Amino acid sequence: MKITIRGKNIDITEALRNYIEKRVSKFERFLNEASEAIVTMSTEKFTHKIDVLLKVEGHLIQAEGKAEDLYSAVDMVVEKLEKQVLKYKEKIQNKNKKEAVKYPAELSEAPEGTKRIVKYKKFDLRPMSPEEAVDQMELLDKDFFIFINSFSGDVNVVYRRKDGNFGLIEPAR
Repeated sequence: MKITIRGKNIDITEALRNYIEKRVSKFERFLNEASEAIVTMSTEKFTHKIDVLLKVEGHLIQAEGKAEDLYSAVDMVVEKLEKQVLKYKEKIQNKNKKEAVKYPAELSEAPEGTKRIVKYKKFDLRPMSPEEAVDQMELLDKDFFIFINSFSGDVNVVYRRKDGNFGLIEPAR
C-alpha cells in the first residue's frame, strides 16, 4: 500500500510519520497492494485534524479525526477507518445480495435562499450503476453522491431520503 502523508500548518516529525505509517499500513491485510492512502494533517489553534482517504479498486473510503493530541487524532481516525473498511469488505462479499435502489415518486426542490457558496470541490466522475453509487455514498458516509450512470451515460445523483431509503436524480430528456 502506498501511503502519502501531507501536512498543512504543521511539521511532520519522523516519529509521527512512522506512527502514522504503522497504524495505516494495517489496512493492507484487508485491501489489495494497489491500494493507496492519503493522509492530510492540519492544526488550528489547539486542535489537530487528520484526514485519511483510502483508494481501493476505484472506491474511496474516507475518515477524519480531531483531537488536542496528534497521536490521539491518528488513533481516532484509524478506529473510524476500521469500521468503514470492514463495511466495505462486507459489501464486496455480499455484492450479489444487494437490494435494488428505490426510485422516489417525487423529487423535492430545495428552498430558495440568500446562502453563499463557501466551498468548491472537484472530483472525477466514473461510470457505475446506481447501486454501486449508493455503496460508494455509504462508504464515504455522505448524504449524496454524483456519478455517471453506466446504463444511460448521464450524470446522476443518488441521495439518502429522510425515510432511510435512497433516491436517484436523473436529467430529463
